[in-house]
Order: sequence, then structure tokens, then C-alpha cells
Amino acid sequence: MPDGVRPEIRPQPGPQEAFLATPADIAIYGGGAGGGKTYALLLEPLRHVTNKHFGAVVFRRESTQITLEGGLWDEALGLYPSLGAEPRVAPKLVWRFPAGARVTFSHLHSVNSVLDWQGAQIPLILFDELTHFERSQFFYMLSRNRSTCGVRPYVRATTNPDADSWVADFIAWWIDQETGLPIPERAGVLRWFIRIEDTIHWGDSAEELADAHGVPVEDAKSVTFIPASVHDNPALLSMDPGYLSNLKALTRVERERLLGGNWKVRPSAGMYFARGEANLLASMPDDIIATARAWDLAGTEPTDDNPDPDWTVGLKLGRRANGRPVVLDVKRVRQRNYKVRQLMRDTAETDGHDTRVAIPKDPGQAGKDQSSSMVEDLGGFIVQVMTPTGSKVVRAGPVSAQWQAGNIDVAPFPGREAFLAELEAFPDGAHDDQVDALGDAYKILPTSAGPMVAGAWSTAV
Repeated sequence: MPDGVRPEIRPQPGPQEAFLATPADIAIYGGGAGGGKTYALLLEPLRHVTNKHFGAVVFRRESTQITLEGGLWDEALGLYPSLGAEPRVAPKLVWRFPAGARVTFSHLHSVNSVLDWQGAQIPLILFDELTHFERSQFFYMLSRNRSTCGVRPYVRATTNPDADSWVADFIAWWIDQETGLPIPERAGVLRWFIRIEDTIHWGDSAEELADAHGVPVEDAKSVTFIPASVHDNPALLSMDPGYLSNLKALTRVERERLLGGNWKVRPSAGMYFARGEANLLASMPDDIIATARAWDLAGTEPTDDNPDPDWTVGLKLGRRANGRPVVLDVKRVRQRNYKVRQLMRDTAETDGHDTRVAIPKDPGQAGKDQSSSMVEDLGGFIVQVMTPTGSKVVRAGPVSAQWQAGNIDVAPFPGREAFLAELEAFPDGAHDDQVDALGDAYKILPTSAGPMVAGAWSTAV
């Protein structure tokens, strides 16, 4: 490209273009995965990069989210250098453009991280995944949204749906409260709000709010919400045609959120493991090529004070010759720790040395010591120590998606009815021990037959 000639960088027609064109003080964009949210957010500062006094800050909740593979920083690397910008990684992640304008990438990890920005004047504040931030963080940073560079201060944000977030309440006017879906004719429509003693008052104009509440017109801020989905991003679908299939393969709740853009859907009983979605076998299969058993540990007996404690569960999952996973057996007891350990050893002997065994490791030194001791108890077997990360719903996601697709068989083992009842009640049931064990067994189940060396290794799940 000849010197002095700027490349033409444009948003895609449709919601992305509308987001870049809105005059709102605060614009929130998204509602579904793959709608080009990150790219739109990074485009916004470019209209001001010839202003040497201009600065923008892009926030994620966690610093690691900025530099994730294919995330904000990687997207910027593919965009900003074409305009002559140079990256700096220390002491902050900053892009500096030839005229002197800056785009900084930062995080607000803790609620009080906003105090690090006391005294700051930020003409353009950008939030990536707004539902990850606390309401208090968002409104505090509005006080830092000031400008002396000639650019009217404003805020842009992207988000995926979260029915329980403060954002869902904030944009409720743009969402059909019965279906949870955006109201098409309200997309991009401006409304105004003022905030008095932490209460938000809405109106159809700044003047209406000023008259109703006796405040200056300037106190009212305009807001809009512009929904988008993967179907509004033809560039992505062209480069990665399989992405749409990936979204369709999500669990029902996540599919409604990330593909459908639904702001009201919540996890509820029957949405993850409906009984009718599994293939219930009439007899034990004889074509098993690989097996794994995962344990979810409790070690508590019922008492008068605690008549319904959690169960210790050891769930055995098999791989059939046709590739289908099959639930083969569930050990389910309420016993003290020493009896649980003996049950684990006896079960491993019965299952045989080709069966992988997964045991959980709780956080902290006590969990490390317990898991190490259990690995010693299971010497000679293939043992995987798994550190749980994320919510139970998230951890159950991979196996739940397969269950909903009808890809999992369930053999007629003793206790099958209790197993199906617990899974169907998830995540609202009294217990989820069998769900946890099923999810862990699915993660370590070999995809094919083959010898393995006995031993132990660790992973996070």
C-alpha cells in the first residue's frame, strides 16, 4: 500500500454497521456468539486515531481474557498494524497510532479495581463481555468517561445473554420478556436514563427526564441495544463453516443463549438430561472396547442432623465398538472414608487394569494430600487425578450435549432408575453426584481400545 494511504476498513452491513453508526452515549451490541462483537469493538476507536490527544480503554474482567488465543489482542494484531499502530506490552498493553492516539487494554479483576482509575479521563470506554462486570464497576467507570480532546465521551460494550445478570435488567426494554428474544423493531432505538441514588429512571427523551425529575438535561444519557448473531457475520461463516455446527451442538440452554440470543433461558430440570433422550438398552452390551470409572467422593453417613448427605458415586462408562458411550454401572454409597477407599480398591480389581479411574482433587493442600493417598491405594491401575474447575453446569456441558443428541446408551444396571431420576432433575435436584461422575468419566473415556501403562496423572476439568 502506498505511503500515506489508509486502508479501507469497514464493518459488515447489518447490526455491526448499525453499532458503529449509532449516536447513543452507551451502545450495547450482541446477544449471540459469532456476531462479530470483538471486531466491532476494536473498530470503534479507529474513527479518532488521527486525534493525538485521543485515548480509549478496552476492558475485560480478567487480564488473561485479553490475550487468549484468538481474543482481543490477537484480533487487534490483525487490524491495527495496517494503520501504522505499534503495540507495547509493558507496563501496559497499549496500541499507539502514528498521530499519538492510544488504545489501552486492561482488566477490572476485582470489584475495587475501578479505584485504580481514579482521576482518569477516558473519552471512549469499551467493555468486552459486559455481563462479566459488576453493575457497580460499570457505573463507576461512567464517572471516568470524560474528555478534553474534542471527542464527545461515550461507551461501547459487547455481551452474550445472561438471564441473571444486571445487564438483562438494564436492556429489558429491548427484550421480549415472554420469549427472551430481542424485539426486532426496537433494535438500535435510543432511550434515555438518569440515575438518582442508584435508582435508574427511563424516558423517551432527555427533556422528559429533566422535566420529571428536576435535573439538567445533560444528566440524561442515551442508550441503545443492537442484537446480533452468527447469521449476521457472513465473514465468519465463510472462513469457518463449521462454527455454526459447533453452536448447534451445544447443550440446550447454551444453544438458546449463544445461537438464539435468548436473554430469559435458565438451567432447569429436564433441560440437560431428559430421560427420553437416552437410549435405554434391554441387556448388557457385549461389544465394549474401552472403559473408565469416575468417582465423586463424599464419605459421610446419614445422621439425625443430616439425614440426606451427598453420596459417594463411582460411575463406569464404556465405549462400544460403534463408538457410542454406554453407562455400564454405578456404585453409590453413603459410607465413611475408610470404607469408601476399600470400595474403590475392590471395584478397581473387579473392573480390571484396563479401566481408567478418575478421582477428584479438592483445592488446597488437604485435597492434594488426599488425592495422593488415594493414588497410592490404587497402585497398579490407570488413575487420573482431576481438579474441578467451573460450575457443575459447565462441567456437565460436554456429556450433556451428547446426551441431548441421543448419542449415549444406558445399560440395565441396578440403580438405573435412580440414575435417570437424578440426571433428569439436574441442576435443581437434591443431589448431583452421579452427574459429576458421568461428566468426569466421559472426559477420560478412551476413544478406542489400546494398552495403557498403569500410573497416575493430573488434569483440570
